Amino acid sequence: MADGATLAVKSLAKSYGLTIDATVVDSEGNPGKGLPKILTQIHQNDTRFFTGGTLSSTALAVSSEAAKAGGVFVTAVGADEVTGSHCNRSTFRWSVPTFGAIEQTVRPFIEMNPSARRWYTITPKYVFGEALLTNAQRILKEKGLEHAGNSYHALNETEFSGYITTAVAAKPDVLLILSFGGQSTHTLRQAVSFGVKEKMRVIVAWASGLEQYSELGSDVLEDVFLGSQYEHQIDTPQNRALVSIFQENLKTFPSYLGANGFVCNQIVLEGMRKAQSVEPAAVIRALEGLEYDGPTGREHIRSFDHQVIKPYYLCRGKKKQNKKYDQDYVEIVDSGTAFVERGQSECKMPT
Repeated sequence: MADGATLAVKSLAKSYGLTIDATVVDSEGNPGKGLPKILTQIHQNDTRFFTGGTLSSTALAVSSEAAKAGGVFVTAVGADEVTGSHCNRSTFRWSVPTFGAIEQTVRPFIEMNPSARRWYTITPKYVFGEALLTNAQRILKEKGLEHAGNSYHALNETEFSGYITTAVAAKPDVLLILSFGGQSTHTLRQAVSFGVKEKMRVIVAWASGLEQYSELGSDVLEDVFLGSQYEHQIDTPQNRALVSIFQENLKTFPSYLGANGFVCNQIVLEGMRKAQSVEPAAVIRALEGLEYDGPTGREHIRSFDHQVIKPYYLCRGKKKQNKKYDQDYVEIVDSGTAFVERGQSECKMPT
């Protein structure tokens, strides 16, 4: 994520007529450790623009402090609360929240696999996981499908064999993994070692892209369905430019986290350019309703909740022999947009 953020400032700021200094703050994925560092930036360094966050719990804490300071925070975490019940004037979100992520993974998967009637879920016990689970249960109920069971795990868990054994015993048609990052990697790898792919279909609702795919390898990923905010193979002008920047500077394709870091900072810079100002209040006004060229195409920031409207992608792991190059791990099999409409949103934006 930090690499993407740094590249955004390096490659875009000058062309936007801006002089920007970027500081990387490691939240350590922990609100208790990350928030004091953010407060130091606010009170000692007078920092007012923040981007990033990998865990929803951390992002919600930063969102609150940025709002108190009259700053701007652009994030790409998933919990619906960020642009829902905890929305505020300072916070903007690039990523599709859990509602859309599940809508664009579970729903198209059901359409592709009508015989898959019985589902089991493995879920992290925190706000992001709970939101994914709630949205999955809603669709399964709507479609008249059976939720055969769920296993919760803690955020510090690394051993998932017990949960997988329980899932296999439930004899589902589909195993839906709602964990993120390293935990979904451990869960998927252990599930495949248990022969789960021979017994059921497997979906990872929120994959983390190339870094995760490279760690898992094609043998594990083959025929696994993966929900994704971003894939480097997206064919848009801005994404081709983004891929070129990463190839030129880092000799690699952008992962989801790299693209996340890049585009969150791009949004801040777009707001500054439109506002012709680095005053947070002016940038906030400029960002509300803004349309810009993002990696997924023409992206739009809704004024009423500060949610970026963009697609979410359903991918499937390729067979090793079908890869065109080393990092060609998945194919996009479906994409679309799904967001809570204003009338159903819990966002009551403060004025």
